[in-house]
Amino acid sequence: MMTSMQHFHFSIQKRLDGKLGRTGVITTPHGTIETPSFVVVGTKATVKGITPEMLKDMGAQVVLANTYHLYFSPGEDIVERAGGFAEMMNWDGPTMTDSGGFQVFSLGEAFGSGVSKIASGEDKPASERGLRAKKFARIDEDGVSFKSQRDGSWHRFTPERSMEIQWKLGADMIFAFDECTSPLAPYEYQKEAMERTHRWAERSLMRHEELDREKKQALFGVVQGGRFQDLREESARVLSAMPFDGFGIGGSFNKEDIGTAVAWVNAILPEEKPRHLLGIGEPIDIFGAVENGVDLFDCVSPTRVARHGRLYTHDGPIQIRNARFREDFRPIEEGCGCYTCQNYTRAYLSHLHRENEMLGKVLGSIHNLFFLIKLFENIRNSIEDGTFSHFRDEFIARYYV
Repeated sequence: MMTSMQHFHFSIQKRLDGKLGRTGVITTPHGTIETPSFVVVGTKATVKGITPEMLKDMGAQVVLANTYHLYFSPGEDIVERAGGFAEMMNWDGPTMTDSGGFQVFSLGEAFGSGVSKIASGEDKPASERGLRAKKFARIDEDGVSFKSQRDGSWHRFTPERSMEIQWKLGADMIFAFDECTSPLAPYEYQKEAMERTHRWAERSLMRHEELDREKKQALFGVVQGGRFQDLREESARVLSAMPFDGFGIGGSFNKEDIGTAVAWVNAILPEEKPRHLLGIGEPIDIFGAVENGVDLFDCVSPTRVARHGRLYTHDGPIQIRNARFREDFRPIEEGCGCYTCQNYTRAYLSHLHRENEMLGKVLGSIHNLFFLIKLFENIRNSIEDGTFSHFRDEFIARYYV
């Protein structure tokens, strides 16, 4: 069934028996996305060291850029004059931008605390660890004021401002402005932030409708509520009643319960609209979320860890700097079809990383991205042919020996 959008459509192809998972196809003005799919993160309208042609060759379907970073440089007006961030970076496929809401978290509650949007069971609030929080973001009902780490100047994002910036950046799919909370935040604050996110969602919708008269961009609402089931379910119900084209599932989580928290939400969100799990992309986190109905994932992790020598294999990640790889003349992984594995050895990559050569970071990024993109292709195929459970169990058993 078509949405109200002229240029955006989602269709379910195959449902996972007894679960919320499914395969599907998202149609955008710049092409289609087969789901579940990994969204490659090009933070500043670039995937570090990787050309768009390389992305196409490895099977990438969609690229996400960061609203906060492009706001600072080169600025949304310059991006608009370039024809949007996709045109500027020479990417001709589907695109997304985040809302800038994650900076509420990273410059505010999370700054200097050592806590990410996903907590382990051992994480504690900064106050309990004797850390003094130094915040560079201030939240109020209207929006967020934040301090630039470039020059110390203060800036302001509101739901309306986020919509205006994202409109100029020109992505096919964008997100409503939200507040991402710490996974360690208490129930009372999670509820307060969730309710504020809902009010910001209404304002985002209103401003986006004013800007996008021809309905060129799909707008996704963002579900919040932290680790608390009642808040997650309330957020899903409230946002489901709003005319969004899809939904993001925002942080924060405990690492052990991502799949469970996703299931709470996706059991309520409209089945006919796509769901995007924001900032999640490590292999261990993917299967439970797919099984529970997530269609899109984005994460900086595959390229970030590759630049530090951590490379994915089906037998678990390896650290290519380790001494045991100095004379290992095999590819990163036997049978891998990526450009790196087809042409270079572990020994060569180990040498490049030890000498801090840029090529080592690029070749590692190519491999890690290919690994995840291929993993999602195999997940889609396993759902289609009814072997998902077997594929999941086999992958996890081998990857986490």
